[in-house]
Amino acid sequence: MKGITFPAWCGSHYVSLAELLVRLGSFGLGVTWRVEFDELVDPRCAEMERWSADGGMDTLTLLSLTTQSLQLIDAEARGFVGDKMAVVLTEVDSSLWDVRVHDERILTELRRHYPEATDL
Repeated sequence: MKGITFPAWCGSHYVSLAELLVRLGSFGLGVTWRVEFDELVDPRCAEMERWSADGGMDTLTLLSLTTQSLQLIDAEARGFVGDKMAVVLTEVDSSLWDVRVHDERILTELRRHYPEATDL
């Protein structure tokens, strides 16, 4: 997997998990997600972990459990296509996003939206 890292804050704008899921575009629709948190900052985090323990959730379910205002701390969302890990979204201390994915086109799209992104 190749990856990029970029600030979770772009000025006063917080880049949320919900925003990243939308940025994945149609690629994200075929993904099953498992999410882990070091810190449960909201009851929705516990719900995401429950879904993850039961085999994961599709992107639309994950989107329904997160919002633009839900700020995560040390969280990792692993996306699978079948039994193969295809994407990993890691929020580091609520200040950075690390994105790893097999499809370089996804990284190109994210670099366009987040010009401060650098390669991992």
